[in-house]
Amino acid sequence: MEAGSHFGFILAAYVAAVAIVAALIAWVMVDYRVQRRRLADLEEQGATRRSASGRSGRSLQQAKEEA
Repeated sequence: MEAGSHFGFILAAYVAAVAIVAALIAWVMVDYRVQRRRLADLEEQGATRRSASGRSGRSLQQAKEEA
């Protein structure tokens, strides 16, 4: 069996794998930016992170009670 006869298939498989990985990386980067933007919008509205409970400012629970 010659490897040369399968070269097209092997090349296509590598190209497809690289394209899929690149698409996944792009998707994660775009989603990261969207989530950061949503988080910034929520923080502008007064919502705080649960991990920031020790910090000063309104908590999410306080904001819900006031609404």
